[in-house]
Amino acid sequence: MDSGNQLQSQGYAADITSIKEAKLRISPYIHETPVLTSKSLNSIARKQLYFKCECFQKGGAFKIRGASNAIFSLSDDQAAKGVVTHSSGNHAAAVSLAAKLRGIPAYIVIPENAPRCKIENVKRYGGQVIWSEPTFQSRENVAKKVQQETGAIMVHPFNDKYIISGQGTISLELLEQIPEIDTIVVPISGGGLISGVTLAAKAINPSIRILAAEPRGADDAAQSKAAGQILRLPETKTIADGLCAFLGDLTWPVVRDLVDDIITVDDEAIIEAMRMCYEILKVAVEPSGAIGLAAVLSDQFQQSAAWKDSNNIGIILSGGNIDLGVLWKSFGK
Repeated sequence: MDSGNQLQSQGYAADITSIKEAKLRISPYIHETPVLTSKSLNSIARKQLYFKCECFQKGGAFKIRGASNAIFSLSDDQAAKGVVTHSSGNHAAAVSLAAKLRGIPAYIVIPENAPRCKIENVKRYGGQVIWSEPTFQSRENVAKKVQQETGAIMVHPFNDKYIISGQGTISLELLEQIPEIDTIVVPISGGGLISGVTLAAKAINPSIRILAAEPRGADDAAQSKAAGQILRLPETKTIADGLCAFLGDLTWPVVRDLVDDIITVDDEAIIEAMRMCYEILKVAVEPSGAIGLAAVLSDQFQQSAAWKDSNNIGIILSGGNIDLGVLWKSFGK
């Protein structure tokens, strides 16, 4: 049995077949994003780094991949009443944009503390903003109420097979662009991105190493993996606003079984990685997008057994939607 069929037999929410189907479905609506390198950053890391620039994606983040796959998978009858979701920003914008491309309404539940730039993206793409309190439970409750009132289809930000398959198209691109990659570092939150990336990458190359990067102030995935069960934190506190969700029942099995390790970093390391992306790579990334570089440069990774076997490292720069006011404060200005 080949590696792709082995993963399919495990019953995960997505597989290499669904991810390849997603690539065909969404190709008219997304960018194939470039991979950048930097000799300076290679020297600092003492490894060959390849940055997959999803910050250049439509909507400014990888989320359009999953959102367009989910929305363009709907039948005309399903789509007629529109879609609803809840998100702190990037998924919200992606659903708004994908719905606009399909010509259907998008009802977007956004927490009151979401970054202004991400809220403006939702409005720019025509999403109808509905506010919630700044907790995940409030987001879910408000979204369910909107769904009941409108009949719209829920497009979950991560715990959905079409979302996971869409995000997995990143691996298809990246490993076509740079086949020699032996390790991929992926931001982790609800797990949709890392699940798709992992399932595709391990089907293509079973020996590839997948490392998750997580803020120390929102380290539920690391704690869950250590405990062997999903754990939710009473609160999260991190500059990486896009990495505060908790794993779902569809994403957790992939993280549990196939993600090789989870590296946690503090906000200071994330801010420094952002600075490096700006000053050396010349790319604007949000905190959630820079965390992969922070993880690669961390003592936790460089002192691990995996470090010496990781030579060609792919880092997913997941998004570039930045609230400049918050950023300015973060850089100590």
